Amino acid sequence: MYFSTLGRISLILATGFAVLAIALSIAGALRQHPALVASAKRSVLAVTCFLLLAAASLIISFLIHDFGVSYVAQHSSLSMPWYFTASAFNGGQEGSLLFWALMLSIFSAIFIFTSKRAPTALVPYVMATLMAIEIFFLIMLTSVSNPFARLPVPPANGVGLNPLLMDTGMLVHPPMLLMGYMSFSIPFAFAVAAMITGQLGSEWLRAIRRWTLAAWTIQTTGLLLGAWWAYHVLGWGGYWGWDPVENAALLPWLTATAFLHSTMVQERRGMLKVWNLSLVILSFALSIFGTFEVRSGIISSVHSFAYSAVGGFFLAFLAIIIVFSIALFIFRLPRLRSEQEFDSPISREGSFLLNNFLLLGVTFATLWGTLFPLLSRAFTRQMQTVGPPFYKQVNGPILLVLLLAMGVGPLLAWRRTSTRALWRNLTLPALAAALCAAVLPLLGVRDIWANVAFAVCAFTAGAILYEVWRGVRVRHKHGEAYPIALFMLINRYRQRYGGYIVHLGLALLAVGVIGSQFFQTQKDAILKPGQSISLSGYQFIYFGNIDEKYPDVEIITSQLQIWHNGQLQQYIYPARQFYPNFGNQPASQISITTYNLIDFYVFLANWNGLSQATIRVFVNPLVTFVWIGGLLMLFGGLICWWPERRKRRKQTIPEESTILNEKDVPTMMPVLEWGARATARVAPILHDVQQPARQGRVAPRGRPGNISKEASS
Repeated sequence: MYFSTLGRISLILATGFAVLAIALSIAGALRQHPALVASAKRSVLAVTCFLLLAAASLIISFLIHDFGVSYVAQHSSLSMPWYFTASAFNGGQEGSLLFWALMLSIFSAIFIFTSKRAPTALVPYVMATLMAIEIFFLIMLTSVSNPFARLPVPPANGVGLNPLLMDTGMLVHPPMLLMGYMSFSIPFAFAVAAMITGQLGSEWLRAIRRWTLAAWTIQTTGLLLGAWWAYHVLGWGGYWGWDPVENAALLPWLTATAFLHSTMVQERRGMLKVWNLSLVILSFALSIFGTFEVRSGIISSVHSFAYSAVGGFFLAFLAIIIVFSIALFIFRLPRLRSEQEFDSPISREGSFLLNNFLLLGVTFATLWGTLFPLLSRAFTRQMQTVGPPFYKQVNGPILLVLLLAMGVGPLLAWRRTSTRALWRNLTLPALAAALCAAVLPLLGVRDIWANVAFAVCAFTAGAILYEVWRGVRVRHKHGEAYPIALFMLINRYRQRYGGYIVHLGLALLAVGVIGSQFFQTQKDAILKPGQSISLSGYQFIYFGNIDEKYPDVEIITSQLQIWHNGQLQQYIYPARQFYPNFGNQPASQISITTYNLIDFYVFLANWNGLSQATIRVFVNPLVTFVWIGGLLMLFGGLICWWPERRKRRKQTIPEESTILNEKDVPTMMPVLEWGARATARVAPILHDVQQPARQGRVAPRGRPGNISKEASS
């Protein structure tokens, strides 16, 4: 009772301080009163403190099993381990909204402590925008979706967490994805502040570059963890099923990626201002759309919550954001003219613009496929769904062209690239692509589209490695060893070469996607002890099931052996887990064994007692490259984000006794005039002395130099 009451009070106080922060920020900006802005900053920090207190109250309520709190009773039980009990904090709708609001307040506090690096005129409006977003979530938490609501009669035990969420990957995936959604709030707040103040140059872009990189990296982490969770838990043999909730998480990532590319064009050439502002607004709007889609329940998904009244409020909030942003955008449109024009489409800025078009094409196609069931139900009163074949046929070619453009872009110069230079730079990457296309058929890859896709990946990887090699070679010629040259090159030009690492990781990820999509095979079999199933040269022998019953879970485990070329390779144990109160939602334990970059994915589909099981085996080639490429992308993103060490400027401040005041200047004028006349007389003499010495050689110590007699005299 005590902690839930403390949590309620904390949310109310946080709401009050958020309103106060908005009022003080706007008043301080309009009156140009620094004291009011400083008070607004302290109010933002107070919001962070109270939300931390509210979050701690909810976590403690989970850990002490306060089932009088409705949210705790619905998402935890006495039998759950403490780490799953603590992670249930964001396992439901109320807790996830509190986590969203908490992380927004923490990021707002970080902005307060780093606000000296931002343009001063933007700071009050950034704070006001962030707190306006915060107020919406606080209103939801204090009224519609309160995590501290209590039950009239506390139950003896809770329902427990959804079995699909009781996985180690789910301890990190939902928080990272929610944090990714939230982190696009900071760039959006800067965009709003820039439009309000009219400061639409490159300053606000430079101020949000690292914020956007942080949001992109966090969202990338969430997407990769979600793919890993789906691959290891859901049992359908894949890692990305174009589920509506998966699509919603991908949409802001696509637009943020486009923004990170086009922002370099504005900073360098003063172009694409309309693009950049639009992409920032669109990224935040899509992040709110993703939050709305998961919590509204209007679209069926394994990731979404049940239908809730929160969805209507989120839809209204999204509408307000769109209308407000478009109104500001139109108002400031005359100030968004480009400072320069495109000199040639064959240039670095031309490739960035092409990347933007392609990324927005994928965004539109994915959004259309996600919303199509709702649109079909609204107009035809029939729910028509769009499946993975639609996305593969539409997004697949676009992504392939995008991958090709990623390889060509680094080889282009700014403003204009000559045809001769372009062909010279394309030679080695083209040879890599041709070699790949020639070797793959010899290795048994007969699918022409797969060969084309692999060749594009080889071209892009070759172009990136060639560009890195050129930079390393230049530094090596100046005396640095190759490893040191590579390290110094990346350390000095972090954004450029960090981006190359991201592109290389994406090329490797594409190799994994192509291999698993084109060459995945599947086989099902109903087996009895001693029977086997064979696939891709491997034999899986079944030995029966084991039924283990515990107070909190029942586990059905199948025992199998993997044989290859007459030799036993390994024992595997695919299983299904049943939890109380979730009898119709068993969790799966997938057996994934990797041999020679091929995943053997074994799933227990069904069983009959201890002597029969339906075993489903998938052969997934090259999936390992998906995870390697994803990790490489994260590494490159961190390099781009990592702050550069600021060089301390040596300030040569004269001592107090040597500083001249304005009143001392008339007194010192005779002395200064005498010094100037003396310098004018001495200068020709020094010139005559130094000129012969410069023409001759400097003599070693103890030997006369080659100095003329006139100079020596």
